[in-house]
Amino acid sequence: MIKHSDLTLTAASGNLKKIPSDALVIAVGQGPDGPFLLASPLPAKAARALGDSLQVLGITGAADEVRRLPGLPETGADSLVLTGVGAANVNSVPDAETLRKAAGAAVRQLAGLDAVVVALPADAVADAAAVAEGAAMGAYTYAGHRTQKTPGSAQGPGARKNAVRRVIIFTSAAEHPDMKDALERAAIIGKYVNATRTLVNEPPSHLYPDTFAQAAKDLAKGLPVKVTVMDEKKLERDGYGGLLGVGKGSSRPPRMVKVEYSPAKSKVHLALVGKGITFDSGGLSLKPAASMQTMKLDMAGAAVVLSTVLAAAERGLPAKVTAWLCLAENMPSGTAQRPEDVLTTYGGRTVEVLNTDAEGRLVLADGLAAASEESPDAIIDIATLTGAQMIALGARTSGIMGDDGVRDAIKAAADRAGELFWPMPLPAELRASLDSQVADIANIGERKGGMMTAAVFLREFVGEANGQKIPWAHLDIAGPAFNESGPYGYTPKAGTGVGVRTLLAYVEDVLARA
Repeated sequence: MIKHSDLTLTAASGNLKKIPSDALVIAVGQGPDGPFLLASPLPAKAARALGDSLQVLGITGAADEVRRLPGLPETGADSLVLTGVGAANVNSVPDAETLRKAAGAAVRQLAGLDAVVVALPADAVADAAAVAEGAAMGAYTYAGHRTQKTPGSAQGPGARKNAVRRVIIFTSAAEHPDMKDALERAAIIGKYVNATRTLVNEPPSHLYPDTFAQAAKDLAKGLPVKVTVMDEKKLERDGYGGLLGVGKGSSRPPRMVKVEYSPAKSKVHLALVGKGITFDSGGLSLKPAASMQTMKLDMAGAAVVLSTVLAAAERGLPAKVTAWLCLAENMPSGTAQRPEDVLTTYGGRTVEVLNTDAEGRLVLADGLAAASEESPDAIIDIATLTGAQMIALGARTSGIMGDDGVRDAIKAAADRAGELFWPMPLPAELRASLDSQVADIANIGERKGGMMTAAVFLREFVGEANGQKIPWAHLDIAGPAFNESGPYGYTPKAGTGVGVRTLLAYVEDVLARA
């Protein structure tokens, strides 16, 4: 079972000595004359003495630098923690994302402690909210499947430390009437970003279409959502040929999971479609062995749309939001689909499968067609879809393609949420490269610009409502969904949870305009 976060977020102000904790976190900035304490909550004498010692202690204030010192008698904390914010101005507050990262870096590196006070520059509710979000995302560890007798287990040497359980945001806005809601939102963001990370981190031996469907049910318990699981028999009856084709080679059959949040007074209806390939071997178009080593991540899109709907439900947003989790395992076997097979996707369109490793777009085709039948106001799909995304945009920036209005709105939401997304075009000439001699469309086309070619394929399966194409966008998170390097800011190694904050912010922004 995928656990919810146990983190408690509160806000406080006043006398630090009356706020007992294991650690007090304050900010250090990089200035033209060296490092300096940024809006320090310490008494003037203590702040001056500490500030004068920063260079001697080798503290630079660089982003992601976290240094732990003995506690000061002027505080109620056992230790003092300095977290860098990078280049800063002594007279201004860092932007929201800088605050998120500084708080997240500190809380992430303080795993093993119970209570932490975070006293960054946050006199406004919005700044305190950013600090709280960063702390909530930094308070994450993946328990894994170690036994108690194994070194590195919860009981053995080198044990993995538990995430921080209590974070107190120290801010003069602690009593502001909007603070409670800001902290609740931050806690929900942390909860579902971290749930997404854990789903992505689960090994494919444990997370496969059926168990993923069960995890969706478990995570939805207690929330006003409806979870419908379509098994292979239902998929066969209803013609979900994309899912069935991709899943043919596995002993673990595919699933389509529909998660519906439909409040009584909803103002809009948004559909979210997520790629959920629980392991991608490439099928008969087999990947090289080294390229398979992270392929448990290929279900990240489905995890993101599930978490977004649950977060919207827990927030009580007045929007109908429906997630379609397209779950399959792509394996080679005597029953696997072959290159040059033709399959019929949901809704009747035929696809020539020229490469079985271009499988994500096949399951998304089913999801997009099914979502279109409900005539939502917009459809967003999100997927770890192409290696071309990483070639074009790197490991930390996701791509957005689609109709201008939806694409631009998602970019604005991503900017507000603090996630890196970049708009990419859909050149008309790419469609011809997907032409097939034997079917309506082929599943691969022009290799150059492959991220965009994949999006052009997906656009073919978006339906109409009232005679007009349903507004749509495609998000490719192939690189950003999984951090193969070291942790940074609030981002751990492995699953990152990217996309949840952006999609939740997008739902909020659509409501604000409704």
